[in-house]
Amino acid sequence: MANKRDYYEVLGVQKGASEAELKKAYRKMAVKYHPDQNPGDKEAEEKFKEVNEAYEVLSNPEKRAQYDQFGHAAFEQGGMGGGGFYSGGFEGFDMGDLGDIFGSMFGFGGGGSARRNGPRRGRDINVSIQLTFEEAIFGCTKEISVPILDECETCHGTGAKPGTHAESCSKCNGTGQERFVQQSMFGAVTSVRTCSACHGTGKIIKEPCTTCRGTGRVKKTKKYEVKIPQGIDNGQTIRLGGKGELGENGGGYGDLLVSVYVQPNRVFVRKGNDIYCDVPITFVQAALGGEITIKTIDGEQKYTIKPGTQPDTVVTLRGVGVPNLRNPKIRGNQIVTLKVKIPTSMTERQKDLLRQFYGDAPAGAAKPETSAAPEEEKKTFGEKVRDFFEKDK
Repeated sequence: MANKRDYYEVLGVQKGASEAELKKAYRKMAVKYHPDQNPGDKEAEEKFKEVNEAYEVLSNPEKRAQYDQFGHAAFEQGGMGGGGFYSGGFEGFDMGDLGDIFGSMFGFGGGGSARRNGPRRGRDINVSIQLTFEEAIFGCTKEISVPILDECETCHGTGAKPGTHAESCSKCNGTGQERFVQQSMFGAVTSVRTCSACHGTGKIIKEPCTTCRGTGRVKKTKKYEVKIPQGIDNGQTIRLGGKGELGENGGGYGDLLVSVYVQPNRVFVRKGNDIYCDVPITFVQAALGGEITIKTIDGEQKYTIKPGTQPDTVVTLRGVGVPNLRNPKIRGNQIVTLKVKIPTSMTERQKDLLRQFYGDAPAGAAKPETSAAPEEEKKTFGEKVRDFFEKDK
């Protein structure tokens, strides 16, 4: 305990700070050192624990009074406020503490009862948004409206009518728990239970705020801008720290968790950071080769098909896939499957040309007309086949 910092110093307030000042200081420090805001930072994690410990003591009138009088020694084992063991065994031992020990062991009173007057962090809020295929890949900014419980602006979270304040519960002295005697196999044991007067809050509000009805919180709809990073995938979640609901008894805000759902695309299918699509080509293009246009998420791209390309040939366009979520400069690929369209109806002339091309012309079959223009006669057989298949029927 000797190395512990002064609790007032931890929260950055003066010794005579009011309850509202303590609460404001705590929220500021809790957000600053929250583990979600400082992932992997052990020092921030320890400071977050230190801030919570300081506020737990100073927000409790009874504990604060003990701390102001005895300092950290008030809570040390055997200290002025500790009620700990003496060298003579159980002499001077607070039977209420013994009740707490037995309560935690056997499930009654004491450690089995949750204290409700300490600060409790606010609830996390879960929402979902829909993105187009392109928005998920290239990133965007979305505005969302979220209904939450936030601090009452009339009483500033105290729950008391303006001009008044909550008073420490006289029945439990602000602890939120009252002691009672219970018979056990060890004899009469003093244990604790939630205070019936303040319901565990440790405070009594005689004149509640008419806006929040004494709760200190009201329902609000808040608008937030959510930055969608490039490359986010379907089902992933974006965490906005401290944008959730306000906690109770001075507890900090929860987080806003935004789950992303991506609409399917008619052309592209995403798998990891790669994009897959099918591109149709004609029978002539597959046989003779040629230049085609392939649609990518960056726009159209020219590609030259090799002569003799087989159906379902796979082509890889490198670096035009999805940006990496952590490093957008690194991108996946586009995997293209070439789908050959086979003609479903042909003229007799086209059929004859195909038979001649494959050497399967039947005996007695009519030969193609030879009354072509001179420039037509100069074309190769392959060029003539292409012209026949590509002209309008």
